[in-house]
Amino acid sequence: MNKRQSFFHLHLISDATGETLLAAGRAASAQYKDARAIEHIYPLIRTERQLQKVFEEIENEPGIILYTVVDQSLARTIDDRCHQMGLPCVSVLEPVLTVFQSYLGTPAGRRVGAQHVLDAEYFRRIDALNFTMEHDDGQLPTDIDEADIVLVGISRTSKTPTSIYLANRGIKTANIPIVLGVPMPQSLIEAKRPLVVGLVATAERISQVRQNRLLGAGHDPSEYVDRSTISAELTYARQLCTRHGWPMIDVSRRSIEETAAAIVALRGKAR
Repeated sequence: MNKRQSFFHLHLISDATGETLLAAGRAASAQYKDARAIEHIYPLIRTERQLQKVFEEIENEPGIILYTVVDQSLARTIDDRCHQMGLPCVSVLEPVLTVFQSYLGTPAGRRVGAQHVLDAEYFRRIDALNFTMEHDDGQLPTDIDEADIVLVGISRTSKTPTSIYLANRGIKTANIPIVLGVPMPQSLIEAKRPLVVGLVATAERISQVRQNRLLGAGHDPSEYVDRSTISAELTYARQLCTRHGWPMIDVSRRSIEETAAAIVALRGKAR
């Protein structure tokens, strides 16, 4: 008899794009078939102030913390905060750097983002990542026409992690939540440039993910995880997408990578 899949929060803190962490976190998560990671990615974290905001989110949704931060002061802060909160954390690059230092006999240079070549492609990706972070969860809808892709969907359809995954590939991606009975921003309806894609899933899948989200999220549990309410939200989302001719992707059994690949394929056809 198959075990019911459980969910856990995986927080990825990076002073660069976060790709290294994403690969490491997913490689480890893949070894646990009955546990699914809810990914929270925090790229370009380079100051104490930015780190403080990250830990405010982690306090609401505690879980495993992985980080790649070369600044030793910030790294100690992460270790200390995780120790205080009783949460496991791992510096993903540190063991590798230790081996290199031991073999080469020279300390690492501690250069932030040194693995990235500073060429036009690199800056395009950073620009896309900045745009995506600024346009997460319906923020800054007035310049939505500058996006390459806009993802829409009800809560817990993986809009944010998919957006960041696409941004890491140089695609400016915004995401806007669909709320039952609330019309979409007029700026999105009138946008000509971006491909708008609706993300949907089964009510059962969304209910499972939302149950994991409840701790500290401030939602009414009875409505937030109720499958009949979720079904009504999904029906409304599908109606919106159909009305505006936006293609839909069911993310119920797709990884973030698979969803992103499907979106990129749709974008290729739309050109």
